[in-house]
Amino acid sequence: VQLVESGGGSVQPGGSLRLSCAASGFTSSNYGMSWYRQTPEKERELVAAAASTSAGGTTNYARSVKGRFTISRDNAKNTVYLQMNSLKPEDTAVYYCRAHRFGHEYWGQGTQVTVSS
Repeated sequence: VQLVESGGGSVQPGGSLRLSCAASGFTSSNYGMSWYRQTPEKERELVAAAASTSAGGTTNYARSVKGRFTISRDNAKNTVYLQMNSLKPEDTAVYYCRAHRFGHEYWGQGTQVTVSS
């Protein structure tokens, strides 16, 4: 079982990035999938979440990213994405992917996003 994030990098304020979370060893569509972020100064915080496909796939967002970030799935690729637009310096963090189902959870290793001019 593995989650591998990719797509992080450095971008100027106002720019966009798309993070990917590739799942292996399990079917991600059966799991709730979430993106979290963490900085050295703050605790890990939930950014975006998507319920499992069977649960309707409902999405939720942190207030700070609502309208700018979009979580989505490609079940054929067993991959979850986080499209991040209108990025701000305060979005700088390590972003983590999480899969959870019935008390089981898996985490990726994280990918760094830096927003700076």
